[in-house]
Amino acid sequence: MPKNRIGVYPGTFDPVTNGHLDIIRRAARLCDHLVLAVAVNQGKGPLFSLEERVAMVEYELPAIEEATGTTIVVRPFKNLLMDFAKEQGAKTIFRGLRAVSDFEYEFQMAGMNSRLSPDIETVFMMASDKCQFISSRFVKEIGKLGGDIKDFVTPNVRENLLERFSKES
Repeated sequence: MPKNRIGVYPGTFDPVTNGHLDIIRRAARLCDHLVLAVAVNQGKGPLFSLEERVAMVEYELPAIEEATGTTIVVRPFKNLLMDFAKEQGAKTIFRGLRAVSDFEYEFQMAGMNSRLSPDIETVFMMASDKCQFISSRFVKEIGKLGGDIKDFVTPNVRENLLERFSKES
């Protein structure tokens, strides 16, 4: 049987956190090929450039690919998510949920996406209990104020954050 179940996990990944990596690992077990769609999203005023965010995500993938047997690629995107998913041949969009507040927004987005592309399913994945409180925004805020972020990001991402914050000081 050919492997052809393609999924997309979109996000800004500014920076990629242990919560993101948890969803990536779990989504990779549900498809044969996973595309991590890194949003340009200048409206959010990212701390890292698109290229830096892509590089940080790519750095974390070999171990996940080896553990799951799933091919994972990172692609930047700036168009409609559903158009991007179609271009990739995806049939599934993966979205992580941390709390009820995430659900309302994601539920509305999934409804709109379903209208745009009824043949692509959105799969919601609840954050693992150890990751429910992690957000890129909080990680950046804690790190910028000198707090310990080692439990929220990988050593590579932590190093990138600390380097960025030292340049801003």
